[in-house]
Amino acid sequence: MGVRKDLKRAQRHSDLAERAEVELIKDEHGTVREARTAPLVPRATAGSTADIPFTNAVEAPDTVVLRRKQGDQWCPVTATAFAREVTDVAKGLIAGGLEPGGRVAVMSRTRYEWAVLDFAIWAAGGQTVPIYATSSAEQIEWIVRDSGSSLLIAETAENATTAEGALATLDEPPRVRRIDDGALSELIALGRDLSDEEVTKRRSALTPDSIATLCYTSGTTGRPKGCVLTHGNLHAEAANTVELLHPVFKAITGQVASTLLFLPLAHILGRSIQIACMLARIELGHCPSIKPDELRPELRSFKPTFVVGVPYLFEKIHETGRATAEKIGRAASFDRAERIAVRFGETHLNKFLDGSGPGPSLGLRAGWGLYELLVYRRIRKEVGGRLRYAISGGSPLDRNLNLFFYAAGIIIYEGYGLTETTAAATITPPLKPRPGTVGLPVPGTAVRIADDGEVLIKGGIVFGSYWNNPAATDAVLTNEWFATGDLGALDGEGYLTITGRKKDILVTSGGKNVSPAVLEDRLRSRAPVGQCIVVGDNRSYVAALVTLDPEAVEHWLTVRKRPKDTPLEELARDPKMIAEVQKAVDYANAAVSKAESIRKFAVVGGEFTEDNGLLTPSLKIKRHAVTAAYAAEIEDLYGA
Repeated sequence: MGVRKDLKRAQRHSDLAERAEVELIKDEHGTVREARTAPLVPRATAGSTADIPFTNAVEAPDTVVLRRKQGDQWCPVTATAFAREVTDVAKGLIAGGLEPGGRVAVMSRTRYEWAVLDFAIWAAGGQTVPIYATSSAEQIEWIVRDSGSSLLIAETAENATTAEGALATLDEPPRVRRIDDGALSELIALGRDLSDEEVTKRRSALTPDSIATLCYTSGTTGRPKGCVLTHGNLHAEAANTVELLHPVFKAITGQVASTLLFLPLAHILGRSIQIACMLARIELGHCPSIKPDELRPELRSFKPTFVVGVPYLFEKIHETGRATAEKIGRAASFDRAERIAVRFGETHLNKFLDGSGPGPSLGLRAGWGLYELLVYRRIRKEVGGRLRYAISGGSPLDRNLNLFFYAAGIIIYEGYGLTETTAAATITPPLKPRPGTVGLPVPGTAVRIADDGEVLIKGGIVFGSYWNNPAATDAVLTNEWFATGDLGALDGEGYLTITGRKKDILVTSGGKNVSPAVLEDRLRSRAPVGQCIVVGDNRSYVAALVTLDPEAVEHWLTVRKRPKDTPLEELARDPKMIAEVQKAVDYANAAVSKAESIRKFAVVGGEFTEDNGLLTPSLKIKRHAVTAAYAAEIEDLYGA
């Protein structure tokens, strides 16, 4: 098993794994209240992230830094070719009127052109303003107006039409160019008569303190706020995470690292991964969709060695594996493989990490060996066959799901961060996994737990302000400490666990504080649940609203030879479907006390989606919107 071999090799490379020194600060009771990790890379004192493609072209001109999908082929793009394209597009931006410090909005899904545009905007001395491709007209108008963007580059004709309609009310609406209609070729042609020296001049004027991007938080309530992130913020994030992870993975696995990026580049996590890969010259490909049916074939063709995703991805891979097993009458076998995987992962990790326990028994090893042939290797095949590592962020990953993948030969490292922290503020250190935690502070970062349990963060990754919003800035920044709004705890080694959101804590009428995140994350990880929300504030008990996952429903109906067009309203009352959801509820309740457990639930029609305004683009629930939309159903849960 690759994971076991990697961990054994790690013992011979402790010098690499132990480089990030963690300082712990405890209170008078011996509880760790602050963890600080020393930086692995000094703070940048000159230059900017705009320099990365050009440094690559000088130092490693023939190195393949990206692979671009053209037809059915992943075509290599060398460092020299990428820097040339960035220069040519930057010249077009300058010729088109982009001033130093000017802002360009990019509204597109994840694709190769996004990478070119981001670095070209910086090389031209500009600032990038990402907009989700799914944004509404109101959101587009607000972001463009608030940021003062002078140009908007949209991906499709549909995106452009939405944007043009949204911006028509502005006094001076920016020009809208379309990627699908040759926006990059137009810019290259526009700048053909400009010299490369003009780009070099613009790029050389940038410093670590120069603004690189305004990233608007997707937000679960209210208008998005523009996080001002500098080139220094981006460098602190990318350089330290690369230096922490990449040397270890190269030494342990012997693989040439590559990744397929499918997270939205409008989200800071996707952007930071792209910058880090360019910095480390890790081969990078782009996929515009996280939908399982569209993503799986791309993973199989690209064959990445690692991926960065959200828990939803790993939940769907697991669900697909079980659904496939059920179709051929082997659901019970898959369930046993999962139980063995969790036990194997638990005992193997305990033995490796702290020497506690004897490790997997002979019987457990034999069981693992059997299901390695029947189940685990099939899971790896689903993601390309070469995947050894994954990073999960955005929300907590169910611990048992993490252990399942561990036993299947894929180590999932959890991380935690926000737009305001330039993505990851903590990450599991290489080859020291702690399933259930989100790791240690990223090198150069400190994490503190306030008296009320709120997570505070300080370091070079922390943003400086919200754009045009000093009141909001002052509300979350105090003496360089950023108040995240999340609740958490540090263990005896400095690993952080996130327990919920301050504003989401439910207080029952009996005075019990309940964090819905634990229940929701576990509930959502089990089919046939799609999305869910836990309620109970000022109520006598905890309850939940549950939607059904369309793929899980289709599979459920197929296995039972029932019509695929069976209405959801009928399924929501079907005793057999209710029993399936009850199993998921029981699994969620196993993680909490009886007073915190879900007493009642309702299966509701429809889905919580970004399109209907119930999810953010990063797949977080908009609680106020959901509770308003399903107010009657919630009242029924507490009826007589």
